Amino acid sequence: MKILMVNKFHHVVGGSERYFFGLGEMFSAMGDEVLTFSMKDEQNVPSPQSRYFIRHIDFNEPAGIFTLIHNSIHVLYSFEAKKNFSRLLDDEKPDIIHLNIFQSQLTASIVDAAVSRGIPIVYTAHEMKSICPNYQMLNHGRICEKCLDGNYWHCFREGCMKDSRAKSLLASMEAYVYKIRQTYKKMNLVITPSDFYRRKIEQAGVMQCPVRYMRNFLPEETAYDGSAKDGGYLLYFGRLSREKGILTLIRSYAVSGTSLKLYIAGQGAMEEKIFALIDELGLQDRVIVLGFLSGERLSELVREATAVCLTSEWYENGPYSIMEAQSFGRPALVTDIGGLPEVVEDGRDGVVCRMGDIASIADGIRKIEAGRPWDTMGIAARAREKYDARAYAEELRRLYTEIIEAGK
Repeated sequence: MKILMVNKFHHVVGGSERYFFGLGEMFSAMGDEVLTFSMKDEQNVPSPQSRYFIRHIDFNEPAGIFTLIHNSIHVLYSFEAKKNFSRLLDDEKPDIIHLNIFQSQLTASIVDAAVSRGIPIVYTAHEMKSICPNYQMLNHGRICEKCLDGNYWHCFREGCMKDSRAKSLLASMEAYVYKIRQTYKKMNLVITPSDFYRRKIEQAGVMQCPVRYMRNFLPEETAYDGSAKDGGYLLYFGRLSREKGILTLIRSYAVSGTSLKLYIAGQGAMEEKIFALIDELGLQDRVIVLGFLSGERLSELVREATAVCLTSEWYENGPYSIMEAQSFGRPALVTDIGGLPEVVEDGRDGVVCRMGDIASIADGIRKIEAGRPWDTMGIAARAREKYDARAYAEELRRLYTEIIEAGK
């Protein structure tokens, strides 16, 4: 089978790229031919199809007025992407196309190119872009579902796309282009990494095809070993941004009375506020901000954590941070929102707390400490079963075959 994998980035930026590359590697190992389409970038992983990639577009970079106008038009419908993608389709003739994050940079134009050639499309919805113009379902830090009814002007009126009225206008216009062109109704199958995402997308009614929940997978080489010692600390690692609920976590930690330390690893816009809150609460010796970490140093921290914390205040999907922690046998402290309760079984693989509730999260921290030692080998064993890469790829390949045969 010849599979064309599409994602706007061709280097690892976050979980969607880990999924994109991991799935491609699995299909290649199973004997399939995997093609890719993306943007050009100096950081890109090499690809035989890179000559078809479109120019790099970064909407956060400073730019002159003409570049801004050009990029704004590009967001709505990219003729460059359609032309290059069409050439790739005509030259390679893939059996099926698997879209990941394609909006804004690659645009709806590539969907039209595929449909005109009768090539079926599978789309993994890593975020909520299909039902929310700003993709996070957040309005200035608070959960918002106003656009679920298809009235995307809410985004512009509220200015909720990166707190910018201009970006919110563009995001609203983009959403209406997809609605008018019925882009999402042209898919043959939509996959969501959480059942919560599946329900929200079905509630919005933007798809005509089946929407199927398939929990994300971890790399095939994952060890699933829960034998490491308990290091006596809680750990948050990831982006330091408002929706992650880190300030609430610190406040909850302060009133929990725990003897465990709290380590925070990552970087982002909330860094100054995190340091200010630590100083305000007098936690300088107990809450340790480590900055950005990766590789073996981060793996070691996760492996020996008493628990990994993700007290999010937005609709998380199936976060890799929790999946990785479970592969090391570490329990997790999470909030009851989005896909988080789907990956943590309360009292068995960790503790589920009420979102934004300091008393509930503080109580969760006390439960984590009281539960020591956790059944780390049992958590790792359950993770092996839940996040098996080979089983995921085989099931998805079966679905591909059904879609292709139905088209014939």
